[in-house]
Amino acid sequence: LEQHRCLQWKAPADIDSSSPCFVYSSIVREDYLPSVPPPPPPSEANRRHYHHHATALTPAPRRPCAAAAHRSIEQARPRRSALPLARVSDRPAMSRDGGCCPPMDLLRSEAMQLVQVIIPAESARLAVSNLGDLGLLQFKDLNADKSPFQRAYAAQIKRCGEMARKLRFFKEQMSKAAILTSPTQFSGAPLEIGDLEIKLGEFEAELTEVNTNNRKLQRTYNELVEYNVLLEKTGEFFYSAQRSAAEQQREMVADQSGDSSLESPLLHQEMVIDPSKHVKLGSLIGLVPKQKAMAFERILYRATRGNMLLRQESVDEPITDPQSGEKAVKNSFVIFYSGERAKSKILKICDAFGANRYPFPEDLATQLHTIQEVSGKVSELKATVEIGLAHRDGILESIACEYEQWNNLLKKEKAIYHTLNMFSLDVTKKCLVAEGWSPVFATSQVQDALHRATSGSNSEVGCIFQILNTQESPPTYFQTNKFTSSFQDIVDAYGIASYQEVNPGLFTIVTFPFLFAVMFGDWGHGICIFLTAMYLIIREKKLASQKLDDIVEIMFAGRYVILMMSLFSIYTGLIYNEFFSVPFELFGKSAYACHDPSCGDATTEGLVRVGQTYPFGVDPVWHGSRSELPFLNSLKMKMSILLGIAQMNLGIVLSFFNAKYFKNIVNVWYQFVPQLIFLNSLFGYLSLLIIIKWCTGSKADLYHIMIYMFLSPTDDIGENQLFPGQRIVQLVLLLLALVSVPWMLFPKPLFLKKQHEQRHQGQHYTMLQETDESVAQLGGQHENPHNHEEFEFSEVLVHQLIHTIEFVLGAVSNTASYLRLWALSLAHSELSSVFYDKVLLLDK
Repeated sequence: LEQHRCLQWKAPADIDSSSPCFVYSSIVREDYLPSVPPPPPPSEANRRHYHHHATALTPAPRRPCAAAAHRSIEQARPRRSALPLARVSDRPAMSRDGGCCPPMDLLRSEAMQLVQVIIPAESARLAVSNLGDLGLLQFKDLNADKSPFQRAYAAQIKRCGEMARKLRFFKEQMSKAAILTSPTQFSGAPLEIGDLEIKLGEFEAELTEVNTNNRKLQRTYNELVEYNVLLEKTGEFFYSAQRSAAEQQREMVADQSGDSSLESPLLHQEMVIDPSKHVKLGSLIGLVPKQKAMAFERILYRATRGNMLLRQESVDEPITDPQSGEKAVKNSFVIFYSGERAKSKILKICDAFGANRYPFPEDLATQLHTIQEVSGKVSELKATVEIGLAHRDGILESIACEYEQWNNLLKKEKAIYHTLNMFSLDVTKKCLVAEGWSPVFATSQVQDALHRATSGSNSEVGCIFQILNTQESPPTYFQTNKFTSSFQDIVDAYGIASYQEVNPGLFTIVTFPFLFAVMFGDWGHGICIFLTAMYLIIREKKLASQKLDDIVEIMFAGRYVILMMSLFSIYTGLIYNEFFSVPFELFGKSAYACHDPSCGDATTEGLVRVGQTYPFGVDPVWHGSRSELPFLNSLKMKMSILLGIAQMNLGIVLSFFNAKYFKNIVNVWYQFVPQLIFLNSLFGYLSLLIIIKWCTGSKADLYHIMIYMFLSPTDDIGENQLFPGQRIVQLVLLLLALVSVPWMLFPKPLFLKKQHEQRHQGQHYTMLQETDESVAQLGGQHENPHNHEEFEFSEVLVHQLIHTIEFVLGAVSNTASYLRLWALSLAHSELSSVFYDKVLLLDK
């Protein structure tokens, strides 16, 4: 049973239609269940019967305080006739844990039954939780006409969605901090959803506050780092400029204080201006991204019409931008301007280009003090930021330890309420009515789960479980284990068998890995794959508890498929006699030998047979000879055709078992028989010719035989004849193939039309003696005379025509498709040989 439980609860948004846990541990997809009109209400006898078994399922005797709840259950009685519960209770207990249980049968799906469960409101959540853990009940949506917001548990689902948002927030924070979640470890008492909500809220508030403080501190730290770099760059510029200006001023003063003569330059005399008439220029310093520096300079020049002075210098190392938090290469700049209007324009341009501006003292002593103060603040803030990040990482690590457990609990809780929303409420809104499909063998297990829910919720009224009669088509459920589940998934990827149809998954366990081995037959490669599969199987418990990447997870899920493929690859590799393209004499010596040293380049016709035929597989003498490729090509091509025809015949035979099981005589005589005749008249005959040619050693050309079987069926076969009377046999087979096509096309639609007319020819007749009540009932029936399913002969004929054409063309195309086995086997063999020669032998 452990292999078939839904180990991971899935929320509605996470539901996958191919998952065995679809719709809260459902069996097959919900859309496979056709809707039917509601049946008439139950009779009074059935009501008394339900009351009797409701009392039997109640764990505690009825008390006066439970009368209201029991009356609500009485009002929620089913509207369908139910099978007596005594029939279920009389059966032996069917427990997968070691009791009486049906054997696992993959040939046909499990027998299903439609059940109805009436659950008191106080036990509903726990009952659905237990049934979900069991994984053997698929609920139907009884509120399909209501939107998700109109259902009873919409508020709880919204609450789960809010908690899921908080978990996603934690996951994003852990990803940014490079913290991995720990494997799921259930330790201590199980956490309730209410406690989880409180805990998530506390963690979110704390983490949000820590992140806000860290962002503020990080921004301040980045600003100080920028300011420190800017002070160093611009400080050197201002210091050199002031020193140059002071020297120039001293020189001009010295020149003016000396004796002036007619030869002294007039310009020097005019440059000395009265200090009271000096004009003071404003300045702005900051950092601008280097990629925007040229455009920044052009815009400044045009906006101020050249009335400014700009100096830029590149910063050596990238700096973290305080606004975006990303590293960028920047240029430091100093702008000198005159006037408030120019300043206003420059400030707007700086904002547009994302240039960060900082104050700069003009006094040299103040500059040195500011640099020291900023450097000290940078060191302090760096330590503070590191402490804040360490505190945040500590919170995230504590979250990571329980994240998977919280996530699973939340998915389970959301799935529970999503399932409860599919239940209908009774008139008093004190009970929930649920319907669903369950395997017959799981009846006692479902009842036990409901009984545990009643006991665990301390409900005074028990759950009512009853089986309903229905005309609906049951869903398909195959009981699988960890070995067969992968093969069943391969089949389900192409299509799910109808209820009680023959399951191809049983045969896929052999056919899928064997056909793989036909293409990749090499027992050396097979051993490598076998070791990989055994590693995954031996360590499956440890690997199942770890988070694997996509490729490893796919390999782990198909580990038993890989194991079977490796075993069959070893088997076919022994047949091909290839070990990394090298032949071995494992089953004795070769049957051929010669004394000429050049025998390795000769054909087998130049060899002398010295022993018995090689007992198993291909004789190693073929490898390395000139006729190796033609011989192996012929062998693998014919073997591919034989396997393909055998598998197609298997499919047709399975259709016979389906028709026999469902007692569909039409499909037996008008589908199975003509299909079998058509396929084997042409391609079955080809397979027979291949076997005869192998047994007799004839040199007949099978291509010539098959082509002229259609082009000139009456001509003499000549040297290509393999057995006496072959021409007559071919004429008969060709005639049978031609007759089988209309046999498949016309009789089945005509028979179905006649059957439909016979079934409904008496629908307008009534009884001669009727009571008033029966007349009223018949009158109600006559009001809707077209309740039966309509039959369109043209649609059935077109449908049959499509299937006939599909089968005829498919017989040809599928046979050709099986030649891929030969093509891929040839490619694998040649690549192995090249790899061995060029890599392992280092042949240049």
